[in-house]
Amino acid sequence: MTSLPAVRARRRNQLPDPAREQLPIPQRIVTSWWTWLAVGMVIVFAACLASLFFDVTADKEVNEGVVPGVNPSAIRQAAWYATSTLVFWVVVFLAADRFRPQRWIVWFLSLGWGASVATYLSYYANSWAAQQMAVTGDFDPATSARAAVFVAPFVEEAAKATVLFWLAILARYRFVSKVSLIVMGGLSGAGFAFTENIIYYARAIVYASQTIEVGDADAAIAQIVWLRGFWTAFGHPLFTMMTAIGVAVALRTHSKVVRVLAPLAGYGTAALLHMVFNSQATLTSGDAQVMIYFLVAVPMVFSAVVYVVRQVLKQGHLIRVRLTDYVQMGWLEPTDPFVFSRQRSRWRSLLVALTRGWTALIATVSLQRAVTELAYLRDAEVKGVVDATAALRAKELIERVGELRTVGISDPRGLKLSLPRLRRRPLAGTSEPGGPPAGGLADPAATPGQPPPVGSQRYSVVDPTWGPPGG
Repeated sequence: MTSLPAVRARRRNQLPDPAREQLPIPQRIVTSWWTWLAVGMVIVFAACLASLFFDVTADKEVNEGVVPGVNPSAIRQAAWYATSTLVFWVVVFLAADRFRPQRWIVWFLSLGWGASVATYLSYYANSWAAQQMAVTGDFDPATSARAAVFVAPFVEEAAKATVLFWLAILARYRFVSKVSLIVMGGLSGAGFAFTENIIYYARAIVYASQTIEVGDADAAIAQIVWLRGFWTAFGHPLFTMMTAIGVAVALRTHSKVVRVLAPLAGYGTAALLHMVFNSQATLTSGDAQVMIYFLVAVPMVFSAVVYVVRQVLKQGHLIRVRLTDYVQMGWLEPTDPFVFSRQRSRWRSLLVALTRGWTALIATVSLQRAVTELAYLRDAEVKGVVDATAALRAKELIERVGELRTVGISDPRGLKLSLPRLRRRPLAGTSEPGGPPAGGLADPAATPGQPPPVGSQRYSVVDPTWGPPGG
């Protein structure tokens, strides 16, 4: 039985409880606080989206009269237009988080927060701030330069990044790299853009269908879909990534000053970029806007892509270096740092294990996760993020790795895929080697090495002693 001080030490470092890891999967799911957190947040997400729906579809009274709300049909059509952009960003961000992927619940909470809670908070906060600033227009705060430039960036970036701080507080041990936080921030930004695009598209659909001055309604709708869903689709994910980088730096440092300043610097950068983006989109047009897009926005996106790719490569280097420490201690195999730090070797191990059955595949996945956690645990020890309690967790992981080696694939080099052999069916009138003759079945009464009995299927009616006459 684990002592109370040991349990408190684990909780202080947010280290996993080994007793829970031995429970059956259904029991672990039911008793996990992650499960009930997800259930509670689903209710919150639904409430926020319902409030937005009723507010967007309701008519608004303004000084010039009444602004009609959008209809459900326009919302359904807008959601269809916005889905492709969301799917693209989800695939991109999940593909980047490879060495130590987060739980699907973490991804879901990040995406759902941005799509519902962040949008809800920003929608009402921006509207209230616009009213306080005496903004006139069609009740859309984004149509005012002052609200778009001086209010929306700070409100929206704070709303999107709140989920990063909450999850970092609840599960600090899980977030071991900048890539993990970048993926979470990107998903929050993509979810926010998804709901925001639905509102913009739906309003454009209603406006284009009711205003004759628009001309070709389909062309006008296609123009805004291309603008927000393709050309400027990078905006919200890119801005939230800045805050995510600041939070990631704070989680992996021992300095208290950096823990405070890094998230603030990340948030300030995100709000500044958002402010510049909104100001240029609102105050410039024509050739100037196109020039700024290609000279500023495109290089910024390219730099962000290069940064993320470099961070993924640095993850592999970090794993190789930290696993080498355990090799020098004699706790891991000499080949482990090379194999587990390369994505190609890890995927090769999974492919070989897949051809050898589900048991081998599950063991290989668990083996890779255990070794990766061991590498990041060592990195946390070196940086002083965890205390001496990490040594107990390291011992548990090393024992777990030893058990999984007997079933899983630890080094795929030299191993071939265990694929089933496909035999070619014999042609008619022929027989397989060692099989019965083509003319019929073999006589079960025949004895190998002895002539077949008289009357059997293989017996010849010709006297076997017959031969040509002698000379």
